[in-house]
Order: sequence, then structure tokens, then C-alpha cells
Amino acid sequence: MSVIIDFSIFPIGTGESVSDHVSRAVKVIKESGLAFKLGPMGTAMEGEWEEVMAVVSRCFEALKKDCPRVYMTIKVDYRKGESGRMEGKIKTVERKS
Repeated sequence: MSVIIDFSIFPIGTGESVSDHVSRAVKVIKESGLAFKLGPMGTAMEGEWEEVMAVVSRCFEALKKDCPRVYMTIKVDYRKGESGRMEGKIKTVERKS
């Protein structure tokens, strides 16, 4: 089983810039060892459901320590029996366009 998520997490009520807090979440993602791709409005991550959700939880824990409010969105694409789809999906669309 493989899931790809598109995930964003950031604090509300900590000022205009959120990059210090978001970079803490990205550090958690990097340390997970899962495949990921950082984007301007979120991060794509791929792995087994339990692994990916554990990373999401660790990101939340990292921010809630000093953030009075945390906003998060998660989009999930599950596909049975497939892995390594994150790059493949992009290449397929680029090849067809």
C-alpha cells in the first residue's frame, strides 16, 4: 500500500511570517526518511499510511509546543500495491502535455 499526501501546516497568531515554524515541520519530514517534495504551499510525502500519519503527528507536536493555534490541511491519494508514484505521476503528466 502506498499513500501520497499533500500536507500543509502552519501557526495562526504568531505573526505575519510563518517560515520559522514551517521549517521545523520540514525538518521533521526530512528526518523521517520518507520521500517528499517541498512546494510553495505545502509538502508532498509518500509512504505507508502509518508512517506518513506518524510524521504528520510529529509535525503537529513540533508546532503546538509554542503556537496557540495550528492550521493543517491534508489531501490523501491511496493506491493498493503501488509505491514510488510521486515522481511517476508528474512524469506521466509532463510526457502527455
